[in-house]
Amino acid sequence: MRDLPQTFGAFFRRNFTWLAGGVLLTFCSSVGQTFFISLFAGQIRSDFDMSHGEFGFLYMLATLGSAITLIWLGKIVDHIEVTRLAKFLILALAGAAFLISIAQNWLVLLVAIYLLRLFGQGMLTHTALVAMGRWFHAERGRAVAITTTGHQLGEGLLPILMVSLLVLVNWRIAWLLAAVGLLLLALPLSHKLLAVARTPTSAEREQSERGKQWTRAEVLKDVPFWMVCTGVLAPAFIGTSVFFHQVHLAQIKLWAPTVVASSFVVMSVTSIGVGLLVGQLIDRFSARIMLPLFLCPLGIGCASLGYFDTPWSMQVFMFFLGASYGISSAVFGSIWPEIYGTRHLGSIRAIVSAAMVFASALGPGITGWFIDRGIGFERQLFFMSAYCLLMMLILFPISRVLAGRAQPVIVSSSNG
Repeated sequence: MRDLPQTFGAFFRRNFTWLAGGVLLTFCSSVGQTFFISLFAGQIRSDFDMSHGEFGFLYMLATLGSAITLIWLGKIVDHIEVTRLAKFLILALAGAAFLISIAQNWLVLLVAIYLLRLFGQGMLTHTALVAMGRWFHAERGRAVAITTTGHQLGEGLLPILMVSLLVLVNWRIAWLLAAVGLLLLALPLSHKLLAVARTPTSAEREQSERGKQWTRAEVLKDVPFWMVCTGVLAPAFIGTSVFFHQVHLAQIKLWAPTVVASSFVVMSVTSIGVGLLVGQLIDRFSARIMLPLFLCPLGIGCASLGYFDTPWSMQVFMFFLGASYGISSAVFGSIWPEIYGTRHLGSIRAIVSAAMVFASALGPGITGWFIDRGIGFERQLFFMSAYCLLMMLILFPISRVLAGRAQPVIVSSSNG
């Protein structure tokens, strides 16, 4: 067990600038996330005369393309300073938001969604978590947990904001306003908050480089890595599927449209609270010990949503999904540098990020295909629950294997 070098409050105050920069990047990534893009799905399908299946296929194609690109592009975090890279990514995401606002045919729409997924869901999140993994060591769990609250803030605030905005303007103007907001608010904030990279202490640098520093080629041959990645896919696949089919889910459950939209707040609050708690536990015990637990609440949530039809079952599902997101965000922001070192962290984490994007691409397409063939979404949720249980049982022995690779931890008493 590891002693915490300082209280949470002291850690937050001493590292506020870098942590706020990380939160900004993950919050901005919301513009490329499924929960945000799906808010405009009805209007987009209407303007482009697309069926549910056609739009789902185009969305899947764009997301798969972004996942493939991310495997290559994600490596640049090992070679370009985060402080410079962040500004470029925000500019690129603003450009993608502008492009979708002026798209007049399906090809431009495809390119725009591809860029939104690549720079939003993919690179902004990837860059923020690589930065936290590299800049912090003894407090890495808390740094990652705080950074990922940007995702939950986006999920809790933006759906309500966008739904209200769409009452006043059409979807193209809303996307244009998103692009303007990124340029006028996020870009100068990123320059201020991430102007200088955090310099780890000498003890932190020594610990980060302690032990074997795995290359990406070595990691790709590591069986436990692929087993963990198989578990990583579940939250991305399940969460994206539910978000993408939220209108269909409300229809088959006979719910008012506000039932699903209001439940995002439950998920956001739960995810933030659980993530911050787990981040502190990781700093005390290690991410490896927490690894098998992240799929347990997700499995319970899937089973409850599949079985119950009352509106509160959506709140229950979002509570458990939020708990799973909170645990997994903290664990998977910390475990890769903990196991494989920080020297090639960008290259290694690019594979994980691409796998998660890939899972989020397959979710809507596969579940929609089954729905079209008479296998209802509620029944599919039971299969998702069983998958979570199976992977949780597999990850217990995997976590013990990874524990055998652990290096003794040097605890730093000071932070930059």
